[in-house]
Amino acid sequence: MPLIKLEQVTRYYKTGQVRVEALKGVDLAVEKGDFVSIMGPSGSGKSTLLNIIGALDRPSSGIYELAGKRVDKLSDNKLAEIRNEFIGFVFQSFHLLPDLTAQANVELPLIYRGISSKERRRRAVAALESVGLGNRIHHRPAQLSGGEQQRVAIARALVGEPEVILADEPTGALDSRTGEHIMAIFQKLNREQGLTIVQVTHEEDIAHYGRRIIRLLDGEIEREEILENNTGSVSEVSG
Repeated sequence: MPLIKLEQVTRYYKTGQVRVEALKGVDLAVEKGDFVSIMGPSGSGKSTLLNIIGALDRPSSGIYELAGKRVDKLSDNKLAEIRNEFIGFVFQSFHLLPDLTAQANVELPLIYRGISSKERRRRAVAALESVGLGNRIHHRPAQLSGGEQQRVAIARALVGEPEVILADEPTGALDSRTGEHIMAIFQKLNREQGLTIVQVTHEEDIAHYGRRIIRLLDGEIEREEILENNTGSVSEVSG
């Protein structure tokens, strides 16, 4: 059973009298332990697709299942629970609170679960150590480089032990060398911990860190590419 399954998912918006179709009957399955890169030009629907997978938005029609459970018809409160328990988010702009230390930023998702302060600290430190920031736990965002801030954001996504990490342009605000370091962390998490990762990116080299590339065009999946051993060589193209 796929961890993520979308069947004939559509999403449209109305701007005045104009109906904009962002997604048009998308079928997608992501197995546990997969690493998928979603690519496409501006307006292709890739961010809309990621938002639906992340339970931040709902399909206009179609079916979305996460870990075998129907998601698209859940209440707002239930969707919030799904986001907190099953999904870790990594964004381009980090979204760290400037007045909090790295450790405190990472602890935030655990507060909503009612986890004790001692356990929160333990898990936050472990998550920061896993991304190489064990010596930066008491630093605030302004005292960290862009790459370090993104690693804090990754640790925050990991601390809740999610089923899947969703990353929206995770290297978009970073220079190329720092972006490579971030993607090396993602690959390690995927290969060594079996963590499922779905990322949106407009950078071809970043997309090739994944196992598959899903290319969107005008709200539809144009084609899928299977990559060999995350090296960037394409072994199969379908679409």
